[in-house]
Amino acid sequence: MSGGVDSAVAAARAVEAGHEVVGVHLALSRMPGTLRTGSRGCCTVEDSMDAQRAANIIGIPYYVWDFSERFKLDVVDDFIAEYAAGRTPNPCMRCNEKIKFAALLEKAIALGFDAVCTGHYASIVTDADGNRELHRASAWAKDQSYVLGVLTKEQLAHSMFPLGATPSKAEVRAEAAERGFSVANKPDSYDICFIPDGDTRGWLGERVPPATGDILDREGNTLGQHEGAVAFTVGQRKGLSIGTPAADGKPRFVLEVRPITNTVVVGPKEALAIKEIAGTKFTWAGLAPEHPEIEFACDVQIRAHADPEPAVAQVISVPADPTATPPVEAHTELRILPTEPLTGVAPGQTAVVYVGTRVLGQCTIDRTVSAVPVTSDNVAGPVPADSATINA
Repeated sequence: MSGGVDSAVAAARAVEAGHEVVGVHLALSRMPGTLRTGSRGCCTVEDSMDAQRAANIIGIPYYVWDFSERFKLDVVDDFIAEYAAGRTPNPCMRCNEKIKFAALLEKAIALGFDAVCTGHYASIVTDADGNRELHRASAWAKDQSYVLGVLTKEQLAHSMFPLGATPSKAEVRAEAAERGFSVANKPDSYDICFIPDGDTRGWLGERVPPATGDILDREGNTLGQHEGAVAFTVGQRKGLSIGTPAADGKPRFVLEVRPITNTVVVGPKEALAIKEIAGTKFTWAGLAPEHPEIEFACDVQIRAHADPEPAVAQVISVPADPTATPPVEAHTELRILPTEPLTGVAPGQTAVVYVGTRVLGQCTIDRTVSAVPVTSDNVAGPVPADSATINA
């Protein structure tokens, strides 16, 4: 129970469905006096009290479990390390993967519980053979299946999402008001919970030592300097502080972040178009495809609030290449080819694969291939090996 309206209503519905329910709030920060500011932040002292009031009204036991150490290691530290490596992580995905449906679920099962029930807007459907599948919620505007794409077959077997079939958030709020929950009109939380003021750049600046480096164009010309590559993400336009205008007079965007050389590459918006993405860390939400090595049609979604895009995907084997810099070990990866190029895709983001409304699986993006060909006219020389983006 996060302290919001969704988890409160989900708990109440679980009780009415005949389940024995215990409310659990996750303490994810040990900072004393942590308070919520409007719709920013979550899992605060205020949220804990809101959750307890809802549990009292429902009439269920309520506990606060301290997962702050695990949260720091698996989510916060990972977030810092990923940015330092020039990648753009999604901490909500890591929290669901490592905390809510790993650490929490493991403890719950050890204590004799059967499932973790949350207020996520997603649905679990059981097929004719009894296999559980993760599907989008009926209200696509509130659908949260994307951030649950990391769940495995085993985790889905111990998950419940009572709000999945609810037509709208307004209905959930109305139900909360009828039940007497004080959180009925509480604003939804957004942004990164451990950066409640929304200043990601400033927060990272306090934790990653700044190092001045060059801002380059695609031809390798130095356009300016930055005070830390960690402050930049692919697709970013603001904050570049480039004094020299582009030859065509158009704005420039961040195309790559190269942590080894501590450089940031910028270029025209059209160069953000990506025709291929791939990741070695992939999982299946439920049963895996029978033959994932055979190309199959799907939709791919790369952000929580992005539209799904038609694509084809397959698991491919990549042979070892000891002559590469750095050397490449043999591995398998999930490769996704969108029908139309995607825009502003960054290594570190999560690509969730759908077949219809079903979440089939996901991967953390390791590499991308630009839809803008590399020619002697627009890029001087090969892309450095430390770059996470492959322009081909």
